[in-house]
Amino acid sequence: MNDGNIMMTKIFARILLFFSRLIVRRYRPKIIGITGSVGKTSTKGAICAVLSSRFRVRQSIKSYNNEIGVPLTIIGSESANRSIVGWLGIIFKAIRLILWKDPAYPEMLVLEMGADQPGDIAYLTRMAPCDVGVLTAIAPAHLEKFETIENIATEKRVIIKHLRPGAVAILNGDNALVAKTPVPSGVIVFTYGFGDSVDVRGSDMMISRDSESSGLPVRGVSFKISYSGSSVPTLLSGVIGRPAALSALAATAMGLHFGLNLVDITRALQNIKTPPGRLRLIKGINNTLIIDDSYNSSPAAALMAIETFTEIHLPLGAKRYAVLGDMLELGSYSEAGHEEVGRRVAEGGVDVLVTVGERARTICRAARLVGFDSGSMFCFAEAMEAVRFLEEHIGPGDAMLIKGSQAMRMERIVKELMAEPERARELLVRQGPEWQKI
Repeated sequence: MNDGNIMMTKIFARILLFFSRLIVRRYRPKIIGITGSVGKTSTKGAICAVLSSRFRVRQSIKSYNNEIGVPLTIIGSESANRSIVGWLGIIFKAIRLILWKDPAYPEMLVLEMGADQPGDIAYLTRMAPCDVGVLTAIAPAHLEKFETIENIATEKRVIIKHLRPGAVAILNGDNALVAKTPVPSGVIVFTYGFGDSVDVRGSDMMISRDSESSGLPVRGVSFKISYSGSSVPTLLSGVIGRPAALSALAATAMGLHFGLNLVDITRALQNIKTPPGRLRLIKGINNTLIIDDSYNSSPAAALMAIETFTEIHLPLGAKRYAVLGDMLELGSYSEAGHEEVGRRVAEGGVDVLVTVGERARTICRAARLVGFDSGSMFCFAEAMEAVRFLEEHIGPGDAMLIKGSQAMRMERIVKELMAEPERARELLVRQGPEWQKI
């Protein structure tokens, strides 16, 4: 991005900040802010599904979570990209919202708040002070800007630190750094997770199998949700793994705070629209199964994805292919993070390791050092090379976990190997025209 574009972005960001604050003051919606190193978008979707059963709710558009995206959600517009006319239209829409009150404006805004550098969360919470702050996880990510996990923790905790008395903090009790987050006096706290000491607890999680309607060997993830002595079962279809369950538990805590009961909440959870690229189940060519986790990657997210992947029951003789791309923006932690993933691959459950990118070769080296068969690992420079290899080797019943950082474009592998590529725009990430040029 050249200096002119940077300056223009800053100008529009300031304009959008001004109008967004005025809109929030005029309409006074309940603001639900969500941040964390992983799990923001899935948690946003789950919370919106639950609250929409009773309230007028708007969630962050797409994955808009920065100084441009958050105000666009407040205004209710998608990005105009490079169109000056489009941006002027957004500004006029904001002015109309301020001058003429819209009776259909949302009662609640569920806003994803990202942090690429120190100060981002403070900026966003000044724009939209939260009535509820949700902290999903603190883990190594964007370390090129933050340098240490302690700096990441400080940044993410702003979502809780800024809350006023009477506001609500919803914390992932399974994440040690989140659980240690100081909570201001007078703020109501809900913890969630699979541990014994949380308020909203998940248990008995398992992968549900054999859905004739979907044509997949795996239906989704099932588990129990317990709160204050009551317990209800739930099933999330089309997705697997602890991340999806944790998002549902966070949404349960949110629903409980706003007066819904467990039965109503679990019924609403059936309406979750799983975001593309987050441990999503997709039918592959040649009767294979794709676990599409191509949205992004970090060591913590990759470890959790591999753990989930190895729990899937496959037909006798079928193989598991872990297709892993570079994990970016890790700074000095890059080599150690890739090594950690490689060691987990070698612990068992993965039959074939396929990597994409120069950094991901470290995954292979680490796996080999702790005993993974070097004849079952294959390293490629870019995604389409991996596609050609997989097309030649995968067979009926095999499963592929596909995961990597956004810049690695691992969704291209999914698109080439999915049984219904005509559904790519519906099922995969980064299918808009702006991405096809990259």
